[in-house]
Amino acid sequence: MKKIIFFFLTILITDKLMAQSITPKTATENKPTIAILDSFANAFNAHDVGKILSYMTDDCVFEASAGPSVDGEKFIGKEAVKKAFEDVFKNYPNAHWSNVRHFISGERAVSEWTFTGTKLDGSKIEVTGCDLFTFRDGKIAIKNSYRKNRPPIPKS
Repeated sequence: MKKIIFFFLTILITDKLMAQSITPKTATENKPTIAILDSFANAFNAHDVGKILSYMTDDCVFEASAGPSVDGEKFIGKEAVKKAFEDVFKNYPNAHWSNVRHFISGERAVSEWTFTGTKLDGSKIEVTGCDLFTFRDGKIAIKNSYRKNRPPIPKS
């Protein structure tokens, strides 16, 4: 009798473990969260491009605040987005986003921030802005940036 009970318990436990390993993420686990947005912002302030990209889909899109088209400059795919972010950190070695606030609605999210940085020529920038995010499967598919159009503050 003990062998039969042991046999059924083994089958039940194995079945439960296998079901857990193949169960897809729930809808809640795939939703954007404030924790993801905070970590994403922290990765920007750490200038950690690898970490930033870990929060984005492979086919991600970054729409920069400025550029030649109505959408600013658009970068498509991780390699192009990586280069764009590396250029930001190269052009603003002390780039920093502060006063960060987020909110989420469904698969969309918004982060508001104040950007400060010093260009290589010594001029400074301080502007408020926001990012509009579209999430897919818990990752950022589109990062669409907007910021105030304020001229650089001359080197003092």
